[in-house]
Amino acid sequence: MLQKISGGEIILLKDDFNRTIKNLRISLTSKCNLRCIYCHAEGEQNPKEEISREDIAEILRVGEKFGITSVKFTGGEPLVRRDLVDIIRSVPESMESSLTTNGTLLAPVARDLKDAGLSRVNISLDTLRPDRYIEITKKDMLANVFEGINAALNVGLTPVKLNVVLLKGINEDEINDFIDFVRNKRNLILQFIELMEFDGNKYRTNVTALEKELQAQSKTIITRRMHHRKKYCLNGSEVEVVRPMHNNEFCAFCNRLRVTSDAKLKPCLLRHDNHVDVRGKRGEELEELFLKAVKLREPYFT
Repeated sequence: MLQKISGGEIILLKDDFNRTIKNLRISLTSKCNLRCIYCHAEGEQNPKEEISREDIAEILRVGEKFGITSVKFTGGEPLVRRDLVDIIRSVPESMESSLTTNGTLLAPVARDLKDAGLSRVNISLDTLRPDRYIEITKKDMLANVFEGINAALNVGLTPVKLNVVLLKGINEDEINDFIDFVRNKRNLILQFIELMEFDGNKYRTNVTALEKELQAQSKTIITRRMHHRKKYCLNGSEVEVVRPMHNNEFCAFCNRLRVTSDAKLKPCLLRHDNHVDVRGKRGEELEELFLKAVKLREPYFT
């Protein structure tokens, strides 16, 4: 479904469930410099050829035409791409750009990314303990992550959101430590994330009890527009809980179209059978493929 803005050229994309597409999430690579024990790379296989900078620029151009107002770059680890700064420069001025990273490579390029137009970052951090970080990621790089967090704050890639995937039997005892870590730190927000379901996953834990506890302890609770997610304010700490699994609100308020690292439009985070190949596509042909992908969107959880 298309909805033209009166008096302008922008055309909004709206799926059959009345959800307007306002956000792109582009995976720049399936490669990563860490080997996290729970990672399944959002179901992606290692492509022979990653999405090109030229394809990304064209996707962003078409996205702008369709009224998309923000883009988030992810991986894998997007900072392993040497052309990342140039990719950020290709984002239209009408779009806010953000980045999800493990933070290990961020500090040396934080200023360049900011100067190129990047607005903010999400940094993955599943533990505050060096030995446990090695256990989870197989690398001794926790100090690099802390440097990345500080660099992002210093150059204004804010707010910085810390993504903490809760892992059964591994980091559940650090919840209060993380809340203390962000307390009274301006522009630092904590996100506890429910691990997705996939075959062989033994680390997934239910976050319902945690959310109830946060709700009971919070003096102020703010409902965010995106996904209707709650933000809990606890004595100087801002905390969110991200629950993609068995969550009909996550689906009902989804305004995102994803792009895989092998240049396919992905209508739903949790499905892998309805991708639309856009490699090398340009102009009206790419616009038609956008419409096709939006037509394929439907809530995974109802």
